[in-house]
Amino acid sequence: MPLADAVMFAANNLFGNAKIDPAATGRGNAPKVPLVIDPLVDGVSGYQTIATEGIEARITELVKARYPQFDLQPFTTATLAKGPMLFVGTFTAVHADGSNKPGKDWHRVCLALVDLRTGLIVSKGFARAAMDGVDMTPTAFFLDSPAWAPDPATQGYVRTCQGTKAGDPINPAYYDRIMAAAMINDAIIAYEKGFYEEALDIYRGVLRLPGGDQLRVHNGIYLTASKLNRRDEAAQAFARIVDFGLAQNQLGLKFLFRPGSTQFLPDPQISGPYHMWIAQLSRQTAQRTACLEISGHTSRTGPEPLNERLSLMRAQYIKQRISTAAPPLGKRTTAIGKGSSQNLSGLGTDDARDALDRRVDFAVKDCPA
Repeated sequence: MPLADAVMFAANNLFGNAKIDPAATGRGNAPKVPLVIDPLVDGVSGYQTIATEGIEARITELVKARYPQFDLQPFTTATLAKGPMLFVGTFTAVHADGSNKPGKDWHRVCLALVDLRTGLIVSKGFARAAMDGVDMTPTAFFLDSPAWAPDPATQGYVRTCQGTKAGDPINPAYYDRIMAAAMINDAIIAYEKGFYEEALDIYRGVLRLPGGDQLRVHNGIYLTASKLNRRDEAAQAFARIVDFGLAQNQLGLKFLFRPGSTQFLPDPQISGPYHMWIAQLSRQTAQRTACLEISGHTSRTGPEPLNERLSLMRAQYIKQRISTAAPPLGKRTTAIGKGSSQNLSGLGTDDARDALDRRVDFAVKDCPA
């Protein structure tokens, strides 16, 4: 279906099949059931995008127009403390067979309604959306974020929606971090409005909370400190990004290269911090005893044999830079090229919007005997 139709189909199934008894859920005779939306994400990258923002806006309008039994409230720690119904959702480009392998043919709309008082999923909604008219460009915070890594909090959100059914429990990795997620959302909003001091204060506060050790927090501290020209704090935040990614055994850094080249883009606004990135990566990795596999990636545009060769050359270039910064790492690093086989966004725009697909990955490996 076209995107708008698919969203309405999934959302109407979700709300239409939701059996909510205010007395049974401990809400007494409340005239309306409080409902909070945790912003929807791309099911592969975990990023918020132009498309997921549009889906949330459509669902908000639908609830106000057709489901007056719900009282929409903001996604804040104060509203979460009252135990509302919680709406989550993913929007994922998938292959014709429904998998995430290369070659995307349609989008999966997956919606879930969960009860924070019982910890259970109340209802699900699902639809297939056509590829046309979908803008998967990341929103500003995610577009600016320098690094990507598997994050248990984001993975828990996605798994609460995907592969579940009504009556299943909320994924515990998400459930345990919901309060932190609300504060992170406030910080992202402040960052995207240009309120960098406010955003930095929130990120610092989240980092001190249980469940605050999240990639979005480390990226956020790095970005806001950089915007405020606090170089020492930005460097410390980037070191935490490296540690976080290596602990998850996959750290993707968005090094942007000249088209068809192993040289960084000459724009100092983009590539200016790369020297610091490499220095922190080298320093944090040198403190470990394991080996490091460096893999280059490219977007899906261009012939794949050329993409594989180019991605290998870029990985070799980063290996060289790391070995120069920390010579002992020379024998503990290997370089490989993945071409476009592991794209996360699949945009194919070959600019900052799909930098995630042209990342360089770092994975901890056992050293050969």
